[in-house]
Amino acid sequence: MKLRPLVIGAALSAALLVIGCSHRVVANEGEHTVKLFHDEATYEKIKDLKKQGGPIGMLGGIGEGFVSKELDNNTPVRIISQDSEGAQVEVTDGPDKGAQGFVAKNNVS
Repeated sequence: MKLRPLVIGAALSAALLVIGCSHRVVANEGEHTVKLFHDEATYEKIKDLKKQGGPIGMLGGIGEGFVSKELDNNTPVRIISQDSEGAQVEVTDGPDKGAQGFVAKNNVS
């Protein structure tokens, strides 16, 4: 008699776990990878540098390669937190499993 609520609770917990981990990173059109930045502040700095154009913008593009990690398209992630700019995520599977960082809003599904 007491086993039934336990089984139902376990099933609900498992369902919530599966639903909570169903996010993936999505590459922009024409690309195969997504940039994972250490944090949102780093993402903002690189974004601002690239907006300036010219030599400063080029420097931002080069710096992006040094301060970010590339994740394959459709890599599964868990969203830790999110705001209007993007999400702080943790990779849940694949070669970068356990990696944490910030991903732009348009690169998270």
